[in-house]
Amino acid sequence: MSQVYSVAVVVGSLRKDSYNRKVARALGELAPSSLALKIVEIGDLPLYNEDVEANAPEAWKRFRDEIRRSDAVLFVTPEYNRSVPGGLKNAIDVGSRPYGQSAWSGKPAAVVSVSPGAIGGFGANHAVRQALVFLDMPCMQMPEAYLGGAASLFEDSGKLNDKTRPFLQAFIDKFAAWVKLNRAV
Repeated sequence: MSQVYSVAVVVGSLRKDSYNRKVARALGELAPSSLALKIVEIGDLPLYNEDVEANAPEAWKRFRDEIRRSDAVLFVTPEYNRSVPGGLKNAIDVGSRPYGQSAWSGKPAAVVSVSPGAIGGFGANHAVRQALVFLDMPCMQMPEAYLGGAASLFEDSGKLNDKTRPFLQAFIDKFAAWVKLNRAV
C-alpha cells in the first residue's frame, strides 16, 4: 500500500461560497489517492497578539495542531489590494508562533491564487511565497497557478469547467509528486 499524505488546505477567503473555496474543493476531488486534502478553517482565529501567547486561545491551538498533523500545506487565496487577505496573513502568523515552534516548518507547500481579475491574484500568490521562504516550507515552483476570471471557472451547476479541469489536474498531480519528494516520513 502506498503512502497517503495529509494536506492542510488553507483558504484565504473567509466567504462561505468563495471562488477560492470552490477551487480548493475541486482540487480535493481531482487529487490522486496519495493525497488527502482537508480544509483547515481560519475564520475563527483571533488576531495574533504575543501578549496572550501564555494563555493561547483554543482556536489558535486547534489551528496549530491541524497544521502540525498535516504532511503538507496547500494555500488557495484571493488577492486583496495586491496582497494576501488579512485573515490569511493572521493564520500564517498564528501558525508560526511561538517563535521557534512554527507549525509550518519543513512542510512542502504550493500556492494557488484565484481572482475575478485578469492577473489571477499574482500579488497575493507571491506574497504567500515570500512568507514560505521564512517559514522553511519548500514551495512548489512550477506549475504556477494564477487563476483569473474566477467567475468563468465553473459551470452553472457549480462544477469545474472543462477548460480549467486539465490545468488543475496537472497542478495537483505535480503537487502530489512534490509532497512525496519533499516530505520527510
